[in-house]
Amino acid sequence: MTTTVHTLPLASDDLGLTVDDRGEGRPFLLLHGGGGPQTVAQFAGLLSEKARVLTPVHPGFGGTARPDGLTDIPALARIYAQLLDVLGLTDVTVVGNSIGGWIAAELALLGSDRISGVVLVDAVGIEVPGHPVADTFSLTPAELARLSFHDPAKSPALAAAPSASQLAVMATNRAALEVYSGPHAMADPTLRERLVKVTHPTLVAWGESDRIVDADYGRAYAAAVPEARFELIPRAGHLPQVENPEQLLALLGDFTK
Repeated sequence: MTTTVHTLPLASDDLGLTVDDRGEGRPFLLLHGGGGPQTVAQFAGLLSEKARVLTPVHPGFGGTARPDGLTDIPALARIYAQLLDVLGLTDVTVVGNSIGGWIAAELALLGSDRISGVVLVDAVGIEVPGHPVADTFSLTPAELARLSFHDPAKSPALAAAPSASQLAVMATNRAALEVYSGPHAMADPTLRERLVKVTHPTLVAWGESDRIVDADYGRAYAAAVPEARFELIPRAGHLPQVENPEQLLALLGDFTK
């Protein structure tokens, strides 16, 4: 694995984007959720045994800098479109979990011909009447684990007391998430109707026990994207890549045949 900082031009200033790059073969762009890059790190290692996996750190997460003008999900999507251009990648499968799935959806709407498919894993970003996104900012770690995991005992947050440095990173992650999530509680009221314009093949994969965004929310996501496929992942909650990575890998393998 190599960790590289790629310099991307923004309107206000240049951005140094930290990207972990591992494996060889068909490229995957793996976008983490609000828990930070560590929520996809182990899965990136598994996926990289058969493919090239690029895992960027969303600016503001993991102790990285976030430019003042970078404040919303569409802007993040444009940054990742720039990254694919800078790296000259093609046939890229974009995989995003939670807020990373929201970024992946916006990236799909940009219509880049560098992308061959999009996988939304327990994504947030749309509004579904009767199925609100849980207010994670008000929850304790134990409460968040109960909503996020099929088996809360698998939550890394409950495994051991975090160190002072880990607490500091968690605080900056939370601050960045609050900025990016916007004024509508982890959703863009316009996104669901805009998804009809997505032309990339799309897989919507959902943990059966997710109580952050439930399975019916996931089905509504899939229904909004033309010809999207919906798959329920057993024994998993909001983070299938942590609880049931083998099943998610199998779905990705079938999707990218």
